[in-house]
Amino acid sequence: MPKKSAAPAGKLLIPSQLIERRIYVIRGQKVMLDRDLAEIYKVATFNLNKAVKRNLHRFPEDFMFQLSPEEAEPLRFQIGMSKTEGRGGRRTLPYAFTEHGVAMLSSVLSSKQAVQMNILIVRAFVKLRELLSTHKDLARKIEQIEATQKQQAHVQQQHSAILVSVVQDIQKLKTPPASRAIGFVVRSPKKN
Repeated sequence: MPKKSAAPAGKLLIPSQLIERRIYVIRGQKVMLDRDLAEIYKVATFNLNKAVKRNLHRFPEDFMFQLSPEEAEPLRFQIGMSKTEGRGGRRTLPYAFTEHGVAMLSSVLSSKQAVQMNILIVRAFVKLRELLSTHKDLARKIEQIEATQKQQAHVQQQHSAILVSVVQDIQKLKTPPASRAIGFVVRSPKKN
């Protein structure tokens, strides 16, 4: 019976949009959570974290960090994480992996699935970075256009003020001064 070969990275069952939706911005960095990575790699979150802890020297602070309770609380409702206390559910705070941390995971999780998924995930991070740089360029151009429009609006206001002043001066010239009747005015004598 022939062995099934692994699907090439471009033909995997997980679409890149699904991966892109699992990239969050936490502490100003684009990260993926351990739960999402474990699901993509088809391993238990506990096993993924155990493999990482065995190789902790490969994951410095800029590759991976553990979320604080304040950071984890909004995610609990957003992605359906269970409570950290009580029966069942997660007992530790989630770990967040940056793009470099995800790339390092392929050396820790040596399965073919992990390597292929890492390729897709790194491509998703790259695509996101390209989109952000495009958006920054667009934002810069929009700011330039807005600045130009503000300048033009200011100049237009100045021109309008000058025009109003000129129109008022022209109207003053058109209206003749109040004219007095020519001749003598007869006044009645004063009575004592």
